[in-house]
Order: sequence, then C-alpha cells, then structure tokens
Amino acid sequence: MAAISILEVLEDTTVDGPGFRTTVYCAGCRHRCKGCHNPQSWDINNGHEVDIEDILAIILADPFADVTFSGGDPMFQPQGFTALAKAIKQKSCRNIWCYTGFLFEELLEMPAQRALLEQVDVLVDGRFVEALRDEQLRFRGSSNQRIIDVPRSLEKGEAVLLNLDL
Repeated sequence: MAAISILEVLEDTTVDGPGFRTTVYCAGCRHRCKGCHNPQSWDINNGHEVDIEDILAIILADPFADVTFSGGDPMFQPQGFTALAKAIKQKSCRNIWCYTGFLFEELLEMPAQRALLEQVDVLVDGRFVEALRDEQLRFRGSSNQRIIDVPRSLEKGEAVLLNLDL
C-alpha cells in the first residue's frame, strides 16, 4: 500500500473548512511563502511515512467529520493523496477540502495533480501572500487565495468560487 509523508493527523479541527474535520497535514512544500504559518512543513524529511490505510482508519473512525488535506502542500505528493481521496470516497460520503499554493488553472495542466484535484470537493488555492494577510477571512490566510467548488469548476472549465453563505 502507498504511504504519505505527514506531520500529523488532527481530529475535530474547525479551522480547515466548515464543521468538524479531520485534517491531514503533509510534509513537503516548495512554495516557501513568506510568513507561512507552518514553515516546518516545507521539508518533506520533517514528516514521517504513514500508510494510506492507517490514515484512512483514523478518518473513518469519526463518522461525523469531513476531511481536509493541508500541509505543506498535498499537491507535492499527488499520487498518495489521490489514492487516499479515492479510498475515502469509496468508503464514505465525506466532503474533502484541499489546500495548495498552486492555482486551480495550473493544476489542470499537471496530470498527477489534476487526478488529485478530480477527487476533492473544495480547493483553497494560491500562495499565501503576507502583504495580503487578512485574519477576517474564512478558511484562508490572504485575500488572493480562492475557495473553489471543484466539481462545478471542472464542469465549467474555469474556477467557480464556493458560496460559503449557503
């Protein structure tokens, strides 16, 4: 079975998307955004390899929590996260959010990353920009970052922003 380099799996968090969530914080990110809140995640060697089945067991143990992939940047480990997302979707109806420094449009052009994109429900895209930091924003750190409805965006061929006021 495949493995992912992670820093931790945090259960019952409410900051990485709406409701209670289980967040998988991965290791590895080459964006190195100035002011990043998690710079220890940049080096993939700071993580530890965990089998996808073990992560899946943690996620499925809480029948009420949705899932978030964060980091680091999950798009730097697309095969492992794609396999995890597919397993989650096969065994539950969990909503999956994914944070990335890449733009939605860039991911469409990258086959391995697009495969992961096709498995998630919501993408928070764009690098953190310290000059655009806004603590009043919901579920993102800087105003350039978008919260994207992935299925609708893939259908339309362009980024469709998620309406968080529903």
